[in-house]
Amino acid sequence: MLKPAHSLFLIPALCATLTSVSAQSGKPLYTFPLGVESYTYRNQFPNGVAATLDKIKALGFTEMEGGAPKGLTPEEFKKMTDQRGIKITATGAGYDQLTKDPESIVKNAKALGAEYVMCAWIPHEKSKFTIDDAKKAVEVFNKAGKYLKDNDITFCYHNHGYEFGPYENGTLFDYIVQHTDPRYVSFEMDILWATHGGANPVKLLEKYGSRWKLMHLKDLKKGIKGDLSGGTPPENDVVLGDGQIDMPAVLKAAKKAGIKHYYIEDESNQEDVQVPLSIAYLKKVKG
Repeated sequence: MLKPAHSLFLIPALCATLTSVSAQSGKPLYTFPLGVESYTYRNQFPNGVAATLDKIKALGFTEMEGGAPKGLTPEEFKKMTDQRGIKITATGAGYDQLTKDPESIVKNAKALGAEYVMCAWIPHEKSKFTIDDAKKAVEVFNKAGKYLKDNDITFCYHNHGYEFGPYENGTLFDYIVQHTDPRYVSFEMDILWATHGGANPVKLLEKYGSRWKLMHLKDLKKGIKGDLSGGTPPENDVVLGDGQIDMPAVLKAAKKAGIKHYYIEDESNQEDVQVPLSIAYLKKVKG
């Protein structure tokens, strides 16, 4: 029989074990098609588009966010992805393109078959993202978002970390969400960049609910303290579940918010090692 003093030492270990078991019990948390952000294979596409797409198919991906690699038209790239059962559900557009030529964005998205267009960067001085930058972005997003919506495409702004600087009673990101028209402007959650910028992905998902339409699945290395730079070395992008992000909580909140398209984006230089492990994590995580 354990003495009372001994049992007290065992209680924390027992609780930790029960928590671990609980995390792997219950229903699967990830129940959506596997999606990949094409930037993950930025170093491989230039060496062979067909071979890279074959690899993506073999991993089980059926959705992609991205555009045609250099040397291919959107129509040619779509034909190649169609042949492999991969649907391009979202593609990207630059901020200047949104400002000056939204028509070309619509043309590209429709050629790819994409229903969503995301912008991942707002130009600003390297030292600081300001309220003036945010106000200008709101104007650009509302105008371009309406044009895209009129052409049956949903525009999403992809957070990058620098937007989480303080402003009034919240952040500059709050300002952008609250001053863009929900009819024309939605959002793509990048959980690594949100975390790196000091935000809590779960709280953001709960706060803005259905404004979120897409998600980049990635994880930030444990022990890394972020900042508002919007940048971090590639080695800080780790396998899903190995980093500091509470992935089960994120997946639960994302499902509750109604997000249906998720893209693994691995910005490390070890994508061939890390992506299969991230897929395995998504398949086994339960809650």
